[in-house]
Amino acid sequence: MSQYQFILRRLLQGILVIWGVVTLVFLLRYMTPGNPVDFVAPLDAGQETRDQVAADLGLDQPVYVQYFDYLFGLIQGDMGYSFIRSQPASSIIFARLPATIELALAATIVAIIFSIPLGVISATRRHEPADYAATSFSLVGISTPNFWLGIMLILLVSVGLGILPTSRRPIGFVPAMEMFIFQLEIQGIRTWIAHMILPAVTLGTYFTAMIVRLTRSGMLDELGKSYVLATRAKGVPETLVRYKHVLRNTMIPIITVLGLQLGTLIGGAVITEFVFNWPGLGTLIINAIDVRDWPIIQGSLIVIGVGFVIINIAVDALYAKLNPKVSYE
Repeated sequence: MSQYQFILRRLLQGILVIWGVVTLVFLLRYMTPGNPVDFVAPLDAGQETRDQVAADLGLDQPVYVQYFDYLFGLIQGDMGYSFIRSQPASSIIFARLPATIELALAATIVAIIFSIPLGVISATRRHEPADYAATSFSLVGISTPNFWLGIMLILLVSVGLGILPTSRRPIGFVPAMEMFIFQLEIQGIRTWIAHMILPAVTLGTYFTAMIVRLTRSGMLDELGKSYVLATRAKGVPETLVRYKHVLRNTMIPIITVLGLQLGTLIGGAVITEFVFNWPGLGTLIINAIDVRDWPIIQGSLIVIGVGFVIINIAVDALYAKLNPKVSYE
């Protein structure tokens, strides 16, 4: 099977997965308690008014009619209108999406910067204090809930030391870069970085701990292979052996996990965004759940699901490209 046939097959599988996500998310509306009409209609509204509100929202139709109407609307790019804001759900969701992507990418960068060096040190200094420190950090990082870590960072770093801000960022990455490029103003980038540090560390800690363990185990496995002994026997410096040969072969599974976890971070940033009042999809979903704004809830979950599927397809293709031993079959 060629690479293009492999990608086409994965795209078809991805479409089926997305259809399953759409169907499941749509059915959640009828499986959860609460009626959107209660949040839209006035508190003293009579039954006639409530029936009119339900008709305006399309909630008076049979479930299967609503499902197919919603499905055909999605095919045309229509996610419906927010019950509360009376705006297209797609415009609200895609306005919040860049903030979530920024946070997920920043958390990934934090994880890469800290995890891979720690994993290499832990593997090359096995059973030494550096190894114990790295493995202890990975254990604590995996065991610590993100919401608790975020609250503790706010109390210690922001409230206690007054170093970094806690509230939502006043400027996004793109506007900050535009200010720097066109106006030579660096204050926007400084503000963005200051507001990004604590959420990115909070979201990326679990990811960092996991990659430390993966890097350590991969390095230990590679260090015991014959090609490493042969390379050392040729007189190649130890640093070059570790980073050019051993780490390079270890990076293939790490890249795979990085890609898959990026999709997980996009969907898993909900609690972290809520703790830091981050203007992303996570905060939007929680606020929409509070008022049963189902077009926003459904659209946000579908966007996250589509992003996860796309990232998985890209990672599969990249993995097969990086590792010639992997067959497209």
